[in-house]
Amino acid sequence: MSAINLVRSNNTPAGSGPRIPGVNITTPAFHANPFAFYKQLRDEAPVHPMTLPDKRTAWLVTRYDDANALLRDDRFVKKPGNVLLPPGEAPIKEGWMPGFLRLLQNNMLDLDGADHDRLRALVHHAFTPKLVEQMRGQIESITNQLISKALAAGQFDLVRDFALPLPVAVISSMLGVPEGERDQFSHWSHTTVSATNNFEMLLGIPNLWRFMRYIRHLVILRRAQPADDLITALLQAREAGDNLSEDEIVAMIFLLLVAGHETTVTLISSSMLALLQHPEQRQQLQRDPALIKSAVEELLRFTTPVALGTERYAREDIAIAGVTIPKGSLAYAVLSSANRDERRFDEPDLLNLQREDNRHLGFGQGVHYCLGAPLARMEAQIAINTLLARIPNLRLAVAPDKLRWRKSLVIRGLEALSVDCTV
Repeated sequence: MSAINLVRSNNTPAGSGPRIPGVNITTPAFHANPFAFYKQLRDEAPVHPMTLPDKRTAWLVTRYDDANALLRDDRFVKKPGNVLLPPGEAPIKEGWMPGFLRLLQNNMLDLDGADHDRLRALVHHAFTPKLVEQMRGQIESITNQLISKALAAGQFDLVRDFALPLPVAVISSMLGVPEGERDQFSHWSHTTVSATNNFEMLLGIPNLWRFMRYIRHLVILRRAQPADDLITALLQAREAGDNLSEDEIVAMIFLLLVAGHETTVTLISSSMLALLQHPEQRQQLQRDPALIKSAVEELLRFTTPVALGTERYAREDIAIAGVTIPKGSLAYAVLSSANRDERRFDEPDLLNLQREDNRHLGFGQGVHYCLGAPLARMEAQIAINTLLARIPNLRLAVAPDKLRWRKSLVIRGLEALSVDCTV
């Protein structure tokens, strides 16, 4: 829900290190191939400041070891208010958010320390490995239904017609959203995660308000009529006599939709693009579907759907790679750069589905490691293997240089991916 969506490197603070040519890392053109720029940063300015539109400076940390350390370092906090400032100093400015959405800030992704640990412990009682595994059959069924529709059409948009509706249908099922209401639920979800700046957020406020009201309605309904779904499990979660409030459950559901949904849509579509562009790796996976677990880990590393880790703020002056990030500064671990760091991975720009030493940062690291990672992995494994098995002749229906990438700061993903499955 950050209001920040634009970063430029041509306004770096004086004396902050090598001057890197100006580039806007949010544009579709940049996302088409960001890796040469990130290699330049790793080699010349591994900790690099850039000026944001509201004149704040953000520090990009681009090498694997440094990014990994940042994600694990509790001196970098998620909540700006947790940076202790001298008396009289103005508090750190946060992104704008409508009042009715402020409850969403009380989710475990945006909290630190004991507040974060409490929520995570409670949510773990509901979002269990058993619950995820119980979804396997439904994921397989939904995947096959979507592929059958695609085969009937002959040509389809792999994002719009497959990668997007799959995770929405899965999370809708997990939350107990009635089938007749899932199209509306999907529409609200999609318009919510599609907003990339304040203007688009303003336009989407009516939808956001309806979406939040609907989520709260589901929570109230499940409190009165428990069912075998995730909302009921969240309502019943207990830890040391504590439980989640209604606002916390609403925030958690919203987080699952936005964070998990975005990652999975992008992981599936970007993975399929990578396989279509690397036919020898695709054929290897088609010959040996049991390779899928290793393949998805490599595709997570190679494509890195979440290009930048979420915002963190330095509680004190912190030195990384010989550069001091000042107290109170905003910092990002650049995951898509870390996952291509030649200091950590052999031949990082090669797609190798059998890569063994592959401790990528695709789902983050540390206490804020992605809670939904097991579900995203399962969805990607099923989706990719089923697509390759049922549509072995799948091919791009658009020239690679015509691919449409999304405008975004955090997500590197496709806007559309036109493919052909005719004989």
